[in-house]
Amino acid sequence: MAMVQSSHPDWVEPALPRARRSRQARIVWGSRVVTVGGDAPVRVQSMTNTDTEDAIATAIQVKELAQAGSEIVRITVNTPEAAKAVPYVREQLDRMGIDVPLVGDFHYNGHTLLSDYPACAEALSKYRINPGNVGRGRKKDVQFAQMVEAALRYDRPVRIGVNWGSLDQDLLAGMMDENALRAQPWDARQVMYQALIESALQSAGEAVRLGMAPEQVLISCKVSGVQDLISVYRGLAARTDHPLHLGLTEAGMGTKGTVASATAMGILLQEGIGDTIRVSLTPQPGESRTQEVAVALEILQSLGLRTFNPSVTACPGCGRTTSTVFQELAKQIDDHLRAMMPIWKSRYPGVEKLKVAVMGCIVNGPGESKHADIGISLPGTGEAPAAPVFIDGEKALTLRGEGIAQEFHKLVEGYIERRFGSVTSAH
Repeated sequence: MAMVQSSHPDWVEPALPRARRSRQARIVWGSRVVTVGGDAPVRVQSMTNTDTEDAIATAIQVKELAQAGSEIVRITVNTPEAAKAVPYVREQLDRMGIDVPLVGDFHYNGHTLLSDYPACAEALSKYRINPGNVGRGRKKDVQFAQMVEAALRYDRPVRIGVNWGSLDQDLLAGMMDENALRAQPWDARQVMYQALIESALQSAGEAVRLGMAPEQVLISCKVSGVQDLISVYRGLAARTDHPLHLGLTEAGMGTKGTVASATAMGILLQEGIGDTIRVSLTPQPGESRTQEVAVALEILQSLGLRTFNPSVTACPGCGRTTSTVFQELAKQIDDHLRAMMPIWKSRYPGVEKLKVAVMGCIVNGPGESKHADIGISLPGTGEAPAAPVFIDGEKALTLRGEGIAQEFHKLVEGYIERRFGSVTSAH
């Protein structure tokens, strides 16, 4: 049989996220410093949905979000009562040992609240300013300047947070008029993209003119469509090196919101665009607010940008795997690893990089298990009731009988202690 000459190249370039080119900001609370942008890791943000006037409920939810992995938490500051409550929220968090920075989300009356309630301004670590909701006409310039002055007084960074649901209508109308005079006018969506970017860049430029350091001005331009977000942020990133916050606003519920957010942010992060992210999920009835944090962590970990939890590779199942044992075991292992991470992070440094495989039959089971740190290939339908276990790429033993799941669970625990516990003892 004649050999066929391959036309494929000898080398396939690994897919790696592009390097980011933004400045580096600092968000501080007490001794806690969260760096954003530059060579810092992409940070995870979230936002409470409690009434900030209820300081206890808000502090409890901030704690839950922080413990789930949110490194920055935003809270609504919309009334004098909410502004009065902010210092108490901070106080409760400090008592609980939660040093996560708080961001104040201001619309319409932020200039007044920051001026009238200095304890609120001081308790926050960053201010979010929406250029579309600062005011109109001359009031806009004055009120925007008042918020920036507060940021300068307390040495706080700001985020210029533009949203297409509250875009500066004067700016948009002016750009629409200019567009109408073009020989070949852009379509309305393109004008909208440009208006979002211009609003952000003009406001950021004004903040710098008023005295803010460029790296302490972060920018976001949020929209709710995947392709829209990609287009806007590509345009934005090409024109500025301010740190950028990514988020698909009003992403939706459940699967829809998760997939849309992961798709849009995954593409942008792969292109080196984005320094902080938030997954704006609408919680399902009874669902914890922390779900949005879990999705954000998975996006970053799936891209290889950060590692938060041990990964469990699990077989999807097919006609060879009519038993549900591998599904149940995979869930048990995954749930246990996640539940133990708050304790293990300090006890077993590096454990978040652990890779476990739980496979359902002989086809891909041994191969996937060899690629993991520790893996098990369970018997599929009609296969011998034996489950080989692979540790560090080598077959270590074979489990048999009714207690396979429990025995593998112990093997994983033992592996973690041997491999990662030695790091602690070495110190």
